[in-house]
Amino acid sequence: MGVAGTGKTTVGRLLADALALPYAEGDAFHPAANVAKMSTGTPLDDTDRWPWLDAIGEWMRSRAGRSGGVVAASALKRVYRDRLRAASPATVFVHLTGERPLIEERMAARKGHFMPTTLLDSQFDALEPLQADELGVRVDVSGTPEEITARALVALRGLPAAAS
Repeated sequence: MGVAGTGKTTVGRLLADALALPYAEGDAFHPAANVAKMSTGTPLDDTDRWPWLDAIGEWMRSRAGRSGGVVAASALKRVYRDRLRAASPATVFVHLTGERPLIEERMAARKGHFMPTTLLDSQFDALEPLQADELGVRVDVSGTPEEITARALVALRGLPAAAS
């Protein structure tokens, strides 16, 4: 989870590989109308996000009772994470965090992504960091994707055994 440009896709794929789990790209669950809206620089509102979160939740639910999976999704607000946890109660969040200038630089360097850098402020405005009662870890996004993934793996291993 995290704002656009933190590396959710790249780190998510690397985490999935390291954990030998299937990976799903959260952006792939967006209806075409959401992608079109964001492409024009218009932030999504909660009404736009509910069907998207439900589709991700369905993928997560389909993994229940199996080995699990890794899905990259912004999940910026607590209510969004609550909705995902309702679909899959054992969900563990990896909150990718970083300084705005670094994230904006990475967003600007992306090629072919529908999310413009003009929406980064709206992402930070909506962001509600993980709270103490939410199962998850915060991971700084400075460094290479491999370094970020290594930090995430160490942080995940530090969670209580019941969370694994």
